[in-house]
Amino acid sequence: MNLFTRNDIRNVAIIAHVDHGKTTLVDALLKQSNVFRENEKVQERVMDSNDLEKERGITILSKNTAIVHDGIKINIVDTPGHADFGGEVERVLKMVDSVLLVVDAYEGPMPQTKFVLKKALELNLNPIVVINKIDRPDARPAEVLDEVFDLFIELGANDEQLDFPLVYCSAKAGFAKKELEDDSKTMEPLFDAIIKNVPAPEGHLNMPLQLLITTVDYNEYVGKIGIGKIERGSIDKNEQVVLIRKDGKVENVKVSNLYVYSGLKKQEVNEAKLGDIVAVSGIPDINIGETIADPSDPEALPFVDIDEPTLSMNFMVNNSPFAGRDGEYVTSRHLRDRLMKELETNVSLRVEETDSPDCLKVSGRGELHLSILIETMRREGFEFQVSKATVIFKEKNGKKLEPIEYLTIDVPEEFMGIVMEKLGPRKAEMVNMTSAVNGYTRLEFKIPARGLIGFRNEFMTDTKGNGIMNHVLSGYEEYKGEIPERTRGSLVAFEDGVTITYGLFNAQERGILFLEPGVDVYEGMVVGECSRADDIEVNVCKKKHLTNTRSSGADEALKLIPVKHMSLEQSLEFVAADELVEITPKRITIRKKILDTDLRKKASRRK
Repeated sequence: MNLFTRNDIRNVAIIAHVDHGKTTLVDALLKQSNVFRENEKVQERVMDSNDLEKERGITILSKNTAIVHDGIKINIVDTPGHADFGGEVERVLKMVDSVLLVVDAYEGPMPQTKFVLKKALELNLNPIVVINKIDRPDARPAEVLDEVFDLFIELGANDEQLDFPLVYCSAKAGFAKKELEDDSKTMEPLFDAIIKNVPAPEGHLNMPLQLLITTVDYNEYVGKIGIGKIERGSIDKNEQVVLIRKDGKVENVKVSNLYVYSGLKKQEVNEAKLGDIVAVSGIPDINIGETIADPSDPEALPFVDIDEPTLSMNFMVNNSPFAGRDGEYVTSRHLRDRLMKELETNVSLRVEETDSPDCLKVSGRGELHLSILIETMRREGFEFQVSKATVIFKEKNGKKLEPIEYLTIDVPEEFMGIVMEKLGPRKAEMVNMTSAVNGYTRLEFKIPARGLIGFRNEFMTDTKGNGIMNHVLSGYEEYKGEIPERTRGSLVAFEDGVTITYGLFNAQERGILFLEPGVDVYEGMVVGECSRADDIEVNVCKKKHLTNTRSSGADEALKLIPVKHMSLEQSLEFVAADELVEITPKRITIRKKILDTDLRKKASRRK
């Protein structure tokens, strides 16, 4: 059979560490390929469509776009840079024939650069290296190029992969260069590098259809939409095809709509063939990893194994005294249906039943992965509670194994001591130390995933917000022994009521408060962090008793220390094993599992 080459198409993914400029690079390519009208107002990072992505400046979901340059269509997939969304990266690489590896000209290769590059090399893709942000005043492109080359060697790249094409660019300023001394004001050199170095899709056009579903989208009007690349043959709108499930079962289905990408929009077409990245609708129960094939010769395509989750937490129906006040969806049925729906598109997530019908165990790739899901559900009107995150252990040859993270920290030299001191009890093992640029030192550690729970908050405080930490799963190793839990207790509300300045003033000497005056509280709610290791009950609703005597100065205004407002991430890190985080569309509250003070004391004595 003759191989057919689609010279009019290139399929490429953009991979990089978080914040190295992938999405901004896609912006620049879109703007210079005349996707937008002259007078069209285009927002920054146009590919980050979800509100949380815009707020946090990170890509969470991989997205497709397509541009045409010199008559050649370039399908571009923008992938997440954060390790917690690695499941997204792993599977979209199955759709493309090459990757643009974007590296910051100042930071150089970071943990996630290593992670995504390793996945690309394992799939035998030949990357194009893009050194971005070369217009930064502290850029060091020559050293960064050496570091990238060393990383390729360390990851076992073959000769062809080591001979990578190189482009220097500034995505923000919208120019790219082959050589640093070149004069360029456009992205043309990058377009050329893509067209010249990304292999055109090759395969058998006249053989039966094979299309692997690597992403699932959802639309209110047409339901689930399967997205993937046609590996063989062609497909028509309204065609009868078969869907091969992961377990090998074959079902007859019909493709009611067929789309390809054009700019940021989907464009409906009547047919598509080998090499096209397409979206198909009309198959209600389509899932990631399934193959659409020809009924006459149904043959499944292999799907990439997604890394296992490392953290789990329990999602429960809210049973606090304030349950049902804020949320629209509060029952166990609402919670279960929503989590099951999430499983359809979030491949690295696991949801399991527990002994209680009101509680589900949810496992994910890391704290950020789970907190993004919680925040999304909160904004949708859900009300529920979650437990402290726990690490998932494995058993092998009778030995207990735990996930180990590779942690990279960049800190100014004066904070090195405190950071290393804090990481000691958390069982971190230093692997490398290099003096980075501009007074920052880079420390690299291997640390149990357990040791990272709750560390980011402390780290930001200890380094006065100047430290940068990144981590990525390195593998599983033998259990490293006990790691001390939180060193400080909680300040717990003693009764139901409303916080009053007088009560808060008396409580603030016991620790750091989370609440201001005039907030509803209930018995067992955590209202602050204690300065000691034990929990202390405080009466934040206490009023001042009036007397007939007046003394000068006795009634001067009570001064409250500014409170610490706990974000969702901070609450999830702070919460102890005997506490829960209550999540509603309007509030994030930490509470004790057992609210009644006497019952709680009895339970702790029994322990």
